[in-house]
Amino acid sequence: MISTRRHRVLIIGAPYDNFKSMDDLLSRTRAAVWHPCTQMKDLEATPPLAIARGEGPWLIDTAGRRYVDAISSWWVNLFGHCNPRINAAITDQLGRIEHVMLAGATHEPVVALSERLSALTALGHAFYASDGASATEIALKMSAHYWRNTGRPEKNAFVSLQNGYHGETVGALSVTDIPLFRATYEPLLRHSARVPSPDARLAASGESPAAFAERCAAALEAHLAAHAETTAALIVEPLVQGAAGMAMYDPIYLTRARELCDRYEVHLIADEIAVGFGRSGTMFAFEQAPLPGGPAPKPVRPDFICLSKGITGGYLPLSSVLTTDSVYAAFYGDETARGFLHSHSYTGNPLACRAALAVLDLFEQDDVIAANRAKAATFTTILAPVRAHRRVRHFRRCGMIWAFDVAGATPGFAARFHRAALAQGVFVRPIGNVVYVMPPYVTGDDEMRQVCDALLACLDAPEV
Repeated sequence: MISTRRHRVLIIGAPYDNFKSMDDLLSRTRAAVWHPCTQMKDLEATPPLAIARGEGPWLIDTAGRRYVDAISSWWVNLFGHCNPRINAAITDQLGRIEHVMLAGATHEPVVALSERLSALTALGHAFYASDGASATEIALKMSAHYWRNTGRPEKNAFVSLQNGYHGETVGALSVTDIPLFRATYEPLLRHSARVPSPDARLAASGESPAAFAERCAAALEAHLAAHAETTAALIVEPLVQGAAGMAMYDPIYLTRARELCDRYEVHLIADEIAVGFGRSGTMFAFEQAPLPGGPAPKPVRPDFICLSKGITGGYLPLSSVLTTDSVYAAFYGDETARGFLHSHSYTGNPLACRAALAVLDLFEQDDVIAANRAKAATFTTILAPVRAHRRVRHFRRCGMIWAFDVAGATPGFAARFHRAALAQGVFVRPIGNVVYVMPPYVTGDDEMRQVCDALLACLDAPEV
C-alpha cells in the first residue's frame, strides 16, 4: 500500500487478485461492464466466460477449466495467446517509448511497419487507426476526398454488397447491410447502394459458384453504368463475407469488380479486416483473384485496403488503410484543406506497431502461409464427420476458415449451441444458424479433434 496525504493507491500483483470467486467477477461485470453485441439481460442465462489467462489456442477460466479458442477471440488471434515472441517485442518496446502522437512526430516501429505493409500489398502510404470500423471510415472519406480534390466532388456515393458488413460506426454502417446492426440507426445513416452478393449459397440449382459470381458482376456493371458519375467507390469483403454467415464466393467476382471499377473510374476498397493476414489461405484474399492477360497474370490490386484484427496477433488495437500513390498525390499540396483531415489520438501507437512487426516476423520466419495450407488440409479431414452430419448444409472452407449452415435451427440456436460447446471445452459463437471455426494458427490436430467432437455433440443434442 502506498499512501500520501491526498490519496491511497492499492498495488495488486495480478488483475485477478481483487475478486473472491468466479461468481463475484460475473456479478461485477454485469454491474459495471456494457458488453458489445449483447443484450445485457441475456447474461443472466448465459454469463460471459470468466477468463483468467490464455495459453496458445487455449482460454483458461478462473476455475482452471480450459477451452479451445476456436474463433480466435473474434478472429484476431493468429499465433496463440501469450505468444512468447510477440510478448518479447512488446516488452522491449515498453522500455523505449509507449506512445507519441503521430501528428508532428514519428518513430521507428510505425515507419518499419508501413514499409513492410507496403511491400506486402503493393500499395503506398499507410494511415493508422485503432479498429476495423475506423479503417472503413478512413477509406470512405479518403475516396470521396480524392474525387473532390481532383475536381469531381459529385463522386461521393458508395456501393457495397448485399449482406456485407464493414463496421458499426455511422459511416461504416452506411455501407453495412446486416439488419440487426443497421435498422435501429437507419435515420442516422447516409444512403448507399447495394448490389447482389456473389455468396455461392445463393446460386441457382446447377449453377457453379463462378457462373453465379459472373451473374452478380453483371448486376454490378449495370449499376455502375447508370451511376458511375456519382459513385466514389465499391467496398467489398474479399472472398468471405463474415457477418453474413461466412458467405464465401468465387475469386472471379474480384477480377470482374477490378475491371469494372477501372472502366467506370470508381475506387475499389478491399475490406480485409477479417480475411487478411493468412485467413483466406493467402496473405491477403485479393491475391487469389488474378487479372487476365499475360503468361503469369498478376493478382488484383485494390485502390484501398483496410487492415485490422489479426494485424497485431490479437494483442493491441490497431488498424491501417493503404492506398495508391496516385490517391496520395491528390492530397499533397500547400493548402491544409487539401490534406486528409482525419486523426485518432493513438494513431500508429508504437506498442501496437511492434506487435504487428512481430506478427510479420512470424509469418516470414515460420513460413506460415505454406504451413497453414498443409494444416488446413489436415483439419478439413478431421472435420469430415461434421461435414457428413445429417443437420449440416453448405459445409465450406476458405483457407483457415470453416463454416456450415445448420438445418432446422430454431430461434435461440446460436446461444444454445454456444453453451453446449462450452460444456465440451470449446469456445464458438455461431452467427444465426451458421457455425464457423476460425482457430489460431498454432492450433494442433488434437485441439481440432476436440473441436470436431464438440461440434458433433452439439449437433446431436436434442436441446440444441
